[in-house]
Amino acid sequence: MSNESRWPTDEIAAFDPAWLSIPVGILAAGAILQFAPMAADAKLMLAITVFCVVLWVRSPVEPWFTALVGIGLVGVLFSSELALTGFRSPATWLVAVGILVGEASRQSGLAELVEELARNQMPDRAMSDAVAAYWYLLVVFCFASLALAILIPSSLVRVLILGPILISVGDLFTDRRAKIGLFLGPLFATFYGSSGVLTGSLANIIVTGLIESTAGLSLSWTAWLRWLGPVMGVGRVLVVIGVTYLLYRPRDRDALVAPERTKSVTVTAEQLRMFGFLLVGVAIWATDFLHGLHPLYGALVVVLLAFAPRIGVVGSDAVAEADFSILFFFGAIFAIAAGLQQTGFTRLAAEALLSQLPSDASLPVVLGFVVVVSQLLTLVMEGLAVASVLTPILTSFSSNAGVPLVPVAMMEAVALNTYFFPYQSAVLVAILGMDVVGSVELTRISSTIAVATLLILVPIQIGVFVLFF
Repeated sequence: MSNESRWPTDEIAAFDPAWLSIPVGILAAGAILQFAPMAADAKLMLAITVFCVVLWVRSPVEPWFTALVGIGLVGVLFSSELALTGFRSPATWLVAVGILVGEASRQSGLAELVEELARNQMPDRAMSDAVAAYWYLLVVFCFASLALAILIPSSLVRVLILGPILISVGDLFTDRRAKIGLFLGPLFATFYGSSGVLTGSLANIIVTGLIESTAGLSLSWTAWLRWLGPVMGVGRVLVVIGVTYLLYRPRDRDALVAPERTKSVTVTAEQLRMFGFLLVGVAIWATDFLHGLHPLYGALVVVLLAFAPRIGVVGSDAVAEADFSILFFFGAIFAIAAGLQQTGFTRLAAEALLSQLPSDASLPVVLGFVVVVSQLLTLVMEGLAVASVLTPILTSFSSNAGVPLVPVAMMEAVALNTYFFPYQSAVLVAILGMDVVGSVELTRISSTIAVATLLILVPIQIGVFVLFF
């Protein structure tokens, strides 16, 4: 994984201020060790976390290099078992297998086929106007990505499938801004828009599972869609489209690679087989409520079919061309999350934050506070880990405060699908691992969408809950 993007700029800097983040990270870690009012092991783990986070945000070195430093520190100062926790996670290996799915999709020509189909359906005006073409493709692919959230229950899997296709679509433009926008926009649409679909996000599934096991409250798929779908599904996709268009629309209306329509689209045997393999994976993912298998196994079946002798579409050379350095990033994230949980820091932080809320607070205040607490915790650990720690605490709090648990759980899930920095989410790490954009650029659009969500959509959603609860 490179910190440079797939579509580089011509900018050359004599000195990269990102290097200043190394001494800043060291000083921040030292201050925590010296002054943080907590147990020694919790201070030590928090110091490692802050040091890695500072370097991940500014990326003076490759993110995988910082990840290796973090894994090494956890192993030396705690234990090898804790340091290697992330490599035992199915999510980590889902990314590894997903990288191979993406490589197979690219080499089979399936991505180019989707590009050709999209080009043939473009309106006449968009065929010669880069801005109009960009707007059309952005809207179509963003809403198509949202629809995919209904079929495939893992945001991570959807991102890994869509990535190669969107890279190919971006090649219709000579303007780098348009390429980046058409890559990031639909990926954020399928990631953030999944807040409105119960099975569209692992955070939703974890929160509802814990609510059912601790409080005996079962939240149905249709109820989730009814309450969150309009604002946090469709609304978030509209925010993503707006932010992406403002940040990445092409400057030049002529920045379009003459997208000539073809009378008929030729589909090769390799493209057809790869599409069929993906449908097999979709069938496995969409029926997880029957077999209970982790999404890893659906992706594994797709890879086995794509690489199988005689029926496959790619050879072993595709493995050599794939970049697996992102796995170290995943390993570090899960190791740090497990360490913060093991040392008791996350529970201490959650309880300390919730203690600041008066027991007689109104529903809007409670829901707003839940969003703030969830957001603060995601700054020091991966979002799915926050769900496992915070949900039981919120369940107990809701019962004691006499606040309806349904909106509390839903607003927690919304907050856990709102991120500022790549290290906060496995999905953002996977996007970074596709080697299309650097961490600074990914942070820019992610933060902008997060701010727009928190300032515009969250108040609207809270208003909906207040009106009906």
